[in-house]
Amino acid sequence: MAGGLTSSLTAHPARAVLFRHPALVILVSYVAARAVTTGLFLLTSAWAPAGSRFGPGASLADYIVGWDAQWYWLIAVEGYPADLPRDAAGMVGENAWAFMPVFPLLARAVGVPLGAWGAGGVLVALAAGYGCCILLWMLLRERIGRIAAMWGVAFFAFAPMAAMFQVAYAETLFLLLLLWILRCLQTRRYGWLYPAVILMAYTRPGVLAVALMFGLYGIWRFVARRTDPLHAGEVAHILALGALATATGFSWTVIAGAVTADPTAYLDTELAWRRMWVGDTGGFLPFEGWVQAAQFWFGLWGLPAWLGFVVLGVGIALIGALLLFEPHIARLGVEVRLWAVSYLVYLLAVFFPQSSVFRLLFPLSPLWGAFAAPRHPVWRASILILCVLGQWWWIWNMYGLGTSFWQIP
Repeated sequence: MAGGLTSSLTAHPARAVLFRHPALVILVSYVAARAVTTGLFLLTSAWAPAGSRFGPGASLADYIVGWDAQWYWLIAVEGYPADLPRDAAGMVGENAWAFMPVFPLLARAVGVPLGAWGAGGVLVALAAGYGCCILLWMLLRERIGRIAAMWGVAFFAFAPMAAMFQVAYAETLFLLLLLWILRCLQTRRYGWLYPAVILMAYTRPGVLAVALMFGLYGIWRFVARRTDPLHAGEVAHILALGALATATGFSWTVIAGAVTADPTAYLDTELAWRRMWVGDTGGFLPFEGWVQAAQFWFGLWGLPAWLGFVVLGVGIALIGALLLFEPHIARLGVEVRLWAVSYLVYLLAVFFPQSSVFRLLFPLSPLWGAFAAPRHPVWRASILILCVLGQWWWIWNMYGLGTSFWQIP
């Protein structure tokens, strides 16, 4: 019976390729998406005005190593400063401690034979991006079906933030580790989670959201233990993984403090970027960034700050309702939903929302499966077109222009 069903499903040539060679189908989709992104970068270069950040006629190499990629390059060639840069008032300035070491060191290792760190960085990003596509398909296929999962991968590969696959940023490497963690949770292969958590902690900030996810996952498993038995070994793994993610999440603060002899070096470094927007507001307080942003942005737009708080509250309630009750999101599985909740809480706790918020939403990419679940071809084609348009808007503003305070990737 099962064999006959499989035979009927694979009778169509396209479906046969999908069932037998999914990695090849994903590779073709991924290469096509990268060709589109490359074309958008070249179009951006040709149209960029003289006053843009990179100037007219910028090369792909200029874009690859632009913006935060410069900090990763600095870490690869010089490491981290023992003495923090300070302004005339003694405030800590922007410096390399805001960025983690795994990506720049890996990019340097890959780039040595090529004679260029930037080439190593983009190869790491590209390879990690393809790995993300494979893991995303594996994560989605049992939830929404193989064909819908492939559409989810296509949306992800062509997404508005698809430029991250082709610039020397740590985003795709971080997402690769995250998707591995989610897949291991889905299949309950806990042993593979430990090295992934450690690597993630030193790739880019965000492992504390994983710690929260482990905590929520443990609570969910405990509540559902009658229908999904929770064994003692699993409890031990969940507790240990939560502790590991928490410890490594705070360890970078300790490391930065030890090297610089300043216990607040990391937090002060992160706040240096926030001062660009709101000035010196003292130390770090969880969730304060969004309050400051409501006052800043709505004041800039000539609107009362209280309206910003209302919009923020309504937005949080709406997103929470979608994650809890939207049926297409529910089909993605509890692991993806718990991650989405955990990461959004993390962003609320630590982030000051500005133009980088688009890039910082990149780890929510598993939610593309919810857009792929509806089967209507017009819907799927529309989403794909909107993805490419969004990608063009982002590349043009952040790389083609990059001249305004809201055009920072």
